[in-house]
Amino acid sequence: MRPGLRDAQEAATYSKIARRILPLLFAGYFLAILDRVNVGFAKLQMASQLGLSDAVYGFGAGVFFFGYFLFEVPSNLILARVGARKWIARIMLTWGAVSAAFVLLGKLHWGPVSASFGASDAAFSFYVLRFALGLAEAGFFPGVILYLTYWFPSARRARVFAWFVLAIPLASAIGSPVSGLILQFTGSRGELRGWQWLFLIEAMPAVLLGLLVLAWLPDGVDDAPWLTGRERKLVVTRLAEDEARKADDGLRVDLGAIFRDWRVWALALADFLRAVVGNALNFWMPTLVQDIGIPKKAYLEVGAISAIPWGVAAVLMIFVAPSSDRSGERRWHATLSILLSAAGLLLLAFAGHAPVLSVLALTMIATGAMAWLAIFWTLPSAFLSGAAAAGGIAWINALSQLGGFVGPDLLGQVRAGNAGDSTPAFLLMALAATLAAGLSIVLTRQPRAVAG
Repeated sequence: MRPGLRDAQEAATYSKIARRILPLLFAGYFLAILDRVNVGFAKLQMASQLGLSDAVYGFGAGVFFFGYFLFEVPSNLILARVGARKWIARIMLTWGAVSAAFVLLGKLHWGPVSASFGASDAAFSFYVLRFALGLAEAGFFPGVILYLTYWFPSARRARVFAWFVLAIPLASAIGSPVSGLILQFTGSRGELRGWQWLFLIEAMPAVLLGLLVLAWLPDGVDDAPWLTGRERKLVVTRLAEDEARKADDGLRVDLGAIFRDWRVWALALADFLRAVVGNALNFWMPTLVQDIGIPKKAYLEVGAISAIPWGVAAVLMIFVAPSSDRSGERRWHATLSILLSAAGLLLLAFAGHAPVLSVLALTMIATGAMAWLAIFWTLPSAFLSGAAAAGGIAWINALSQLGGFVGPDLLGQVRAGNAGDSTPAFLLMALAATLAAGLSIVLTRQPRAVAG
């Protein structure tokens, strides 16, 4: 077969696979991010109605990631054993149920339990439900990252990962005005307030999509009747060639090896630093936008402006990732992306509440973090395989997601202690992004063999 024809057939095969599996996975992650961060909009009403301070909100927003951390690795190992279809569907059904349960905030009474933690019933309920949501959602992201390695070789993963993680900025870009719309127009219909309607309305699609995943998602190549025998053989061959190449870079295949490889810990630290920045932005964006002078009850306007940084990030990341795949260059694509976030944080720290500069700064932060993330997830799968891939990807993500607690909590504590001024937090996060850039240079150097 002529090389040009073979290349065209290969491209068509991977395009076919992407069309079949990516829309479901993308939709799932879109809803996961929406149900994770819609608390930022709910806060605009909920905080005053339930008496939650910035410090309480910041801690509660971040405590999600403790639950996420605890169940991340076990979840991925279970997925590798029982199959992606059943386990991803289970994750979606449970997080949808927990997200809907947020309508009970303010109605749960804990008696001496909440008092022993020095919290009101409402604050303690907020902590418990955020922790439970983290437990429920744990494993979805690393599970999908692992699942995609069952289909796509390393050379094709940056663009595939980019299309998947595109759900993060799009969930915020689309979800922000939708959330603002719900708050603006639901008011207090029936016995529920606007923020309760927000949780309930945005939880239901996750449950419905979980049922679709259970019905339609194949566990792997052998479970895909829509692939021809030739296409199936092509995918298996390319993945086998990929595994053979990993051997030259100190291939890790057993679970214990991930804890002995410095690259795993360095990758986790790099994404931890990115998560500090990204999650602070996710959970505080509506409040930061409101700070530039938007009226307190103009929820739709807050949502529309909050959509701008995430919309720009979504557009630019789908150019950066394919560029990295085509050139094979990871180092400067990743490093310059996260440095853009650092520059945005510095601009935000010194912009005061100037509307144009603040929105520009937020856009730089979101764009840099998202472009970096799409490239980042090509790195662990370049040297992890088998059980090490299942556990390693989950371990990296679990450790890094603790940054999701640090970022929102840091911003909440700084605002509470400085009369609403966030500047010290922005400077610390700029430092975090700069350190992530340094790690990106180290982790994307030319690989060399590592003794097993």
